[in-house]
Amino acid sequence: MQPWETVDRTKVEGGTELVLARRGEEWVVRNDGRVLMSSRQHGSEDALAQLALDRLERPGGARTVLIGGLGLGYTLRATLDRIGPESRAVVAEISPALVSWNRAQVGHLAGHPLDDPRARLQIGDVVARIAEAAGAFDAILLDVDNSPSSMVLAGNDRLYGPRGVRACAHALSAGGVLAVWSAGPDTRYLERLEREGLEARSVTVPARGFGGGGARHVVFLGVKRGATPRRPGRGGTPGPAPRSPRGAAPRSAAPSRRR
Repeated sequence: MQPWETVDRTKVEGGTELVLARRGEEWVVRNDGRVLMSSRQHGSEDALAQLALDRLERPGGARTVLIGGLGLGYTLRATLDRIGPESRAVVAEISPALVSWNRAQVGHLAGHPLDDPRARLQIGDVVARIAEAAGAFDAILLDVDNSPSSMVLAGNDRLYGPRGVRACAHALSAGGVLAVWSAGPDTRYLERLEREGLEARSVTVPARGFGGGGARHVVFLGVKRGATPRRPGRGGTPGPAPRSPRGAAPRSAAPSRRR
C-alpha cells in the first residue's frame, strides 16, 4: 500500500499541530494523529449545505450564507452550487494555514471554491461574526466540534449553549436556517434549539454521501419562525465577542475535529 506523505504542518492555538498529508489522490488533515477531515469522506459536509438550503423558506433562495469553517472546501462548494449569481457565501476560518492549503495543495478537491467571486473569506472567529449580526444571514452552517455536547474547545459553548443558540437565531433572517454538523445525535441540543424559538429536527446522513454506506453523521436543522429573538447578552445588550480556537474554529482547523 502506498505510504502517507506529509505535505505541510502548522501549529495552532493551544500548541497542537495540524498536518496536511496525502496518499495518492487522497488527502487528510490530522491533529495529533487524529483525522479531522478527509477527501474520501465529505458527504456529510455536502449535506450540511444541501439540507439547510433545501429548508430555507425565502423566495429566490439564499442571499447571504455564513459558513463556520473552511475545511477542505466541500461545504463551501455545495453552497455555491445552490445559490444564485447575486448571492454570497461568507466563510469564517481561523487558521491561515488551512486557507493557504485550500488555495494551493487541496483547492482542486472541491473545484477551487475560494476563487468563486461569490465567496467571501474572513480570517477569524465565526462566533464573533455571528455576535455582530442581526438578521443578516439566510443560513448559518456550522462544523465546529464533534457534537454540540462535546464542546471540546471551551469557547464552543458560545455557539452550542443557550446563549450561542440565541445569538445564531438573532443573526438569521426570518425563515432562515441554522445547520450544525455532529458526529451523532443529541436530544438536549434539539431541545435547546426549540427553546430559543427554532423549529428543530435532526437528519442522519452517510459520511460518504447520500446512498453511501459506512459511518453516519447527523445534521441539526433549526428554522427561524416568527419574531426575531432578543439580542443575546444581559439586559438585551450584546455580549462580548467571544474567542474560540477554531473559527469558532469551526470544523476547519480545530484540534477538536472528529473522524
